[in-house]
Amino acid sequence: MEVIHERCAGIDISKSDAKVCLRLPGKRAGTYTRKVTTWGATTRRILALRDVPVDARVTLVVMEATGDYWKPFYYLLEDVLNVILVNPRHVKNVPGRKTDVSDCQ
Repeated sequence: MEVIHERCAGIDISKSDAKVCLRLPGKRAGTYTRKVTTWGATTRRILALRDVPVDARVTLVVMEATGDYWKPFYYLLEDVLNVILVNPRHVKNVPGRKTDVSDCQ
């Protein structure tokens, strides 16, 4: 059985910021809208970011990061959201995903 999350978010984390893509149901059945934003990596900005997927009723957040840059995002988001950390090596091999903005999508 395939699990589908209608309301989800992807986050690509770098040293200084994070690219966030929200995927939400569109106005017509079977369509989706994507909204990409960039957020800073300070505690204040991460806490502000946390409100966006919560307000959008997101059920899953997938994060990709190299190094230890994911830790503040993960620990500040995990208490209110379902967060999964993925290996960047695995995501890199997905066709059509070559830039940070595309990675979050």
